[in-house]
Amino acid sequence: MLDIKDLTLKYGQSQILNGISMTAKPGQVTAVMGTNGVGKTSLLKAIAGRHPYVGGTIMLDGKPLEHLSAFGAARAGIAYVPQGREVFPLMTVQENLESGFACLPKSEHKVPERIFELFPILKGFLHRRGGDLSGGQQQQLAIARALITRPRVLLLDEPTEGIQPNIIQQIGRVIAQLRDEGEIAVVLVEQYFDFAFGLADEFYAVNRGEVVLHEPKAKIDRARLLERVSI
Repeated sequence: MLDIKDLTLKYGQSQILNGISMTAKPGQVTAVMGTNGVGKTSLLKAIAGRHPYVGGTIMLDGKPLEHLSAFGAARAGIAYVPQGREVFPLMTVQENLESGFACLPKSEHKVPERIFELFPILKGFLHRRGGDLSGGQQQQLAIARALITRPRVLLLDEPTEGIQPNIIQQIGRVIAQLRDEGEIAVVLVEQYFDFAFGLADEFYAVNRGEVVLHEPKAKIDRARLLERVSI
């Protein structure tokens, strides 16, 4: 379980996160929602070791992560799929997938067949360069590469952005499958409201670096949540 307490983060003199606390559990999708610029991506970057945070704690299964680097966070079991995907454009699909091996012992340096069960299109594109794929195909590759690391926490930043509807549906099915298998905690930052609302089990609405609403799916009022994340 990922447990965050009173997390604060700054860019220069600007405070972006103001004591955010949240929990993400295995077998659940935790949605972090809000308009642009409220701190959602900064939160994911802090969890993933991409940006230092000023105060607070990030714990995984009760163990403090202590300001880990991006590599340290990945080794600890946190996989991050950033907004924009960051696929290596000149490397093949195979090579992009293999870049996930850096977190694993040599005995596990093999792309599992399960990756192609989740994303069948990638199997036929193994020798195609990442930069030659469509946006939707790159997003599938980015998520697949993250899963190569065998994460316990999967951070997804705007996975539907700029992607055609049929690929959005495929990605939604993969997230639902990962949730239902019960082994991974998925943290989803998403502005496509219906997509997030259909998948998530817990909702955190963020505004100006603070959590302004937190409720489980069973208790959330859809209209109230929509109002909170549209301000």
